[in-house]
Amino acid sequence: MISSILIPPFFSKFVSILWAQTKKILPKGFKRDELKNMNPEEIDNRNLEINPLEKFGTMGPTDVAIDLKTYRLKVTGEVARPLSLTYDQILKYPSLTEVVLLICPGFFANNGRWTGVKFGQLLKEAQIKKGTRYLDIKGAHGKVVRIPLQELNKKRIFLAYRVNGETLLQKHGFPLRLVYEDAYGYDWVKYVDEVVVS
Repeated sequence: MISSILIPPFFSKFVSILWAQTKKILPKGFKRDELKNMNPEEIDNRNLEINPLEKFGTMGPTDVAIDLKTYRLKVTGEVARPLSLTYDQILKYPSLTEVVLLICPGFFANNGRWTGVKFGQLLKEAQIKKGTRYLDIKGAHGKVVRIPLQELNKKRIFLAYRVNGETLLQKHGFPLRLVYEDAYGYDWVKYVDEVVVS
């Protein structure tokens, strides 16, 4: 099941290193205003400063109010054990923290330290079925982004509930938003409430 799509961690790290070597390493102090006109897929952000949260730009919906008493993150589709997780249950999964650059082309760039849960952990628990190829990440106002499962081992892609050590603000997609390395900001789905496996 899950082993057929998720590569062992050591190999995944190797693939990530090779991928990063094909990108342009930007120097420390690189102007944030210039980043907004660049392609995130071509940038290695390892030397870039973390942007203060108060200077983060926003895009898309910013005023979706989620009631944690009724909120559930659902993992559905081609799975043997569909999940319906409360926010507190999500926080109990092992977390990861990664510095990932978000670019909204022509408007802003946010280099943030994002903390959240790996898709691999959710998919393992949901027991995805053989032959599955995609994840559809669903959020507010019918927003959906499709991610090939094979991308999960090559890039930093996960669901974040904190940024720069702070709980996600409502305007940034609380309680969960997609962190999607190399994708433009409009694919970083906010207010995520369902992951559909197909």
